[in-house]
Amino acid sequence: MAPILPRVSDLLAAAAAELYEADPDEFTQRRQDLAAQAREMGQPAVAKQIAGLRKPTRSAWVVNRLVRADPQVTSRLAALAAELRGKPSMDGTRIRELTAARSRLVDELTRQALQVSDLPAPPASLREEVTATLDAAIADPEVAANLGTLVRAAHWAGFGLDPMTPFPADAPSRSAPKTPAAPKTPTAPASPRTPKPSEPSTPTPAEAAAERDRRRQEKIQLSERALAEADQAAESANLAEQDLEDTVRRLEAEIADARQRLAEARRQSYRAESRRRRATADLARLRE
Repeated sequence: MAPILPRVSDLLAAAAAELYEADPDEFTQRRQDLAAQAREMGQPAVAKQIAGLRKPTRSAWVVNRLVRADPQVTSRLAALAAELRGKPSMDGTRIRELTAARSRLVDELTRQALQVSDLPAPPASLREEVTATLDAAIADPEVAANLGTLVRAAHWAGFGLDPMTPFPADAPSRSAPKTPAAPKTPTAPASPRTPKPSEPSTPTPAEAAAERDRRRQEKIQLSERALAEADQAAESANLAEQDLEDTVRRLEAEIADARQRLAEARRQSYRAESRRRRATADLARLRE
């Protein structure tokens, strides 16, 4: 009776689960082993897919391990994201409650992720990347869908204001109608006076509010550009890492091949040396 082979999807999923849960330092070697096993099982296409799985950064691995250790993490993030999507119809009190809940959940899961990964005192940069990734999973469905197989930290990089972040309590409302000014009581015409050039004009409350809003929008745009540049730099670094991994794998294969050829050359040298010694001994006996 022919052996029952695992389904392609099961084989690939099992390999991905093992690779993205294991320590990143073991990723490359284990990926090679799993790809070789798939080829031995008669699944060359799966072996190619396994070999193409990308090594995660340390912060991405921390989040992946959390999600695989506690399946409820994804449902908790999804539930909060669903509530936050209804924000436009909420009042200010509910918005503040959900914003606080979001902060508490991300902080809690960050601590849990570091604990699961046995990192009680991680570098500040790693903690920040884990926090940013969990926060992005609430705001970005694509990040949420990749939890468990992330290859790098994620950041929310939407356009305009983060849809999950409410306006500050003291920010001017964009949609609030302006109250019409009360009509002025006619007065007797005053004698004309030429304004002094140095006399500053006092802005109206509406003008001051508009100026504050303009400055805030400028800061938001600057922050968005900085975030986009940082995200692009992270992607470039990740691609460079992948290229170097490919180079290391190629060099390791070349070294292994060179070692085999070196071993064969040594065997041939040993045999040649043995023949030389025998020939030398035979010649010495004939000359006696």
